[in-house]
Amino acid sequence: MKLRFYNGLVLTAEDMEIRSGEVRTNGDTITYVGAEKDTDGEKFDREIDLHGNLIMPSFKNAHTHSAMVFLRSYADDMPLHDWLFRQVFPMEDKLAPEDVYIFTKLAALEYFSGGTTACFDMYFYPEYIAKAGIDAGLRTVLCGSVSGGDDKADYDSALSRLEEYYNKFNGSDPLISFKIGFHAEYTTHISILKGIAELAKKYRQPVYTHNSETESEVRECIGRHGKTPTALMEELGMFEYGGGGFHCVYLTDDDMEIFRRHGAWVITNPCSNCKLASGIAPLAEMREKGIGLAIGTDGAASNNALDMFREMYLASTLQKIRMNDASAMPADAVLEMAVKGSALAMGLDRCDVLAAGKKADMTVIDLDMPNMQPLHNIVKNIVFAGNKTNVRMTVSAGKIVYENGTFPTLDAEKIFAEANAAVKALMNR
Repeated sequence: MKLRFYNGLVLTAEDMEIRSGEVRTNGDTITYVGAEKDTDGEKFDREIDLHGNLIMPSFKNAHTHSAMVFLRSYADDMPLHDWLFRQVFPMEDKLAPEDVYIFTKLAALEYFSGGTTACFDMYFYPEYIAKAGIDAGLRTVLCGSVSGGDDKADYDSALSRLEEYYNKFNGSDPLISFKIGFHAEYTTHISILKGIAELAKKYRQPVYTHNSETESEVRECIGRHGKTPTALMEELGMFEYGGGGFHCVYLTDDDMEIFRRHGAWVITNPCSNCKLASGIAPLAEMREKGIGLAIGTDGAASNNALDMFREMYLASTLQKIRMNDASAMPADAVLEMAVKGSALAMGLDRCDVLAAGKKADMTVIDLDMPNMQPLHNIVKNIVFAGNKTNVRMTVSAGKIVYENGTFPTLDAEKIFAEANAAVKALMNR
């Protein structure tokens, strides 16, 4: 499909300036970004008049568990331990592969309606996550989520699965890729961690994991290994080719220096960290140190939404409270995190900005709404006043997947019905 977006404003994210112009695509690729010009007879499948609205790179959700939408609002307002061990884990034990497929497609609808076209997904049954991503048109980076004890069978299973998935999914489809990862230090025996480090060196790849999400996680890791999770990962050689940590609420100064030195990404999840009372990540300090920052929602069981607007707002305002400084974490830095930073953290280096040759992953923000007026500063409006109702259109890999409340490529009512039926069946298992 060839698309032309004209008569609008463009934010490329190569910088955070907004300019009048147009964007053209051919298939899944952007062919032109710049000042408006004549078509000179070039034919397009659609020429879309933006009527002064803004086109920009889509959001990329850099940490999520998409299929956890099935637990949205199922077990809220509970202490973390009870929520996880008494509610979440028992329900997850009932999941079948087909459930993950259905629930991931439901999540895709939510992503698209909020201007998100890519997710960094860590969950069960990755084959079914990948299939849902392909069928929905959602760019999906699968993250390894292995764990296990000191049994040799656990070691063999974890390492063989990671290597199998790495070779199976990378190059399998333009929308799908796979990154080496594990659930967390506290769920993964040191022998498996050492094996993962060797695997990363073998393939010269980064490693990703939940890292320092809670104070107890860090304290217990020090008790086991005499060092923080970040320091342990560095000692094992996991950061030799970079990587990233999800949450990173309780990084020490030394931990931050390790991230900076290795070019590892911190992927923050402020809504989930607030709702589970985990804490506030020191993003302002990380930014000052030059650490790469990205944003994710975490799963809908702990958020409860897959909404990058809420994440951006909290990523900025919580730092202002934390630092007692209203200038901390300015809006342009946070918006850059959500589009460009998240893409680069996920390895999507052709999805980070709007430029010729980059992937056509974009969203159109409706500025002709009360919460966007007046237009003193559009970037600040998006971060501090914006919400999902401002998303007029979402384009994923050159296809329009959301437009004015509709999903042209998906049957939303069917997906809703299938998801509710699957939840009901789960409750009765």
